[in-house]
Amino acid sequence: MELPTDITPELAPLYWLLGRWEGQGRLGAGEESDPIFTQRVTFRDSGLEFVEYRAQSWLSDADGTRLRPLSVETGFWSLHRPRADADVGPGLDPADVVPAYKTASDVEELAVDDGTYPITATIAHPGSLTELYTGRIKGPQLQLATDGVMRGEHAAEYSGATRMFGLVNGQLFWRWDLQTVDGETVPHASAVLDRIASASEVDGV
Repeated sequence: MELPTDITPELAPLYWLLGRWEGQGRLGAGEESDPIFTQRVTFRDSGLEFVEYRAQSWLSDADGTRLRPLSVETGFWSLHRPRADADVGPGLDPADVVPAYKTASDVEELAVDDGTYPITATIAHPGSLTELYTGRIKGPQLQLATDGVMRGEHAAEYSGATRMFGLVNGQLFWRWDLQTVDGETVPHASAVLDRIASASEVDGV
């Protein structure tokens, strides 16, 4: 993928995610008997130092026919770093015109010794549930684990989760595992998605 010259420098490590993706997966461990779902995922340049994330999922037949809506997720993903005076917020307080990290060289200073970049993702779900993830990204691979979970009265019991994403031969593979109340990790869902729109075609700027 060719990195555009006008991208916010902090989005460069996340650039391989940008675009719209569609594909199919299975709930649970991904066995042949597990329920099938289809999914549409969008990672979009927000014009700031965040990638805007949205995922819609439907229970489906094996041929991809949608049976009924399953869920929707929305959120923001970014490099994990200390706040700077140039950053946006809180609320509608604007960011500086010049970003906190102005060049690719500036962003490279955020990498740790093994070449990975710390990242964070906030993901909100229907039913009064929001997750805060932290993790690492290196090239076209990333791993996330919940750092915090906020639940309202309407939310089901949810202790935490881990997620993995990777780009393999142009396809986006992901896996989502849940943590039970006793600390056990169990498979929740996985999918393989194809890019159906480029970063520029879903660009929010």
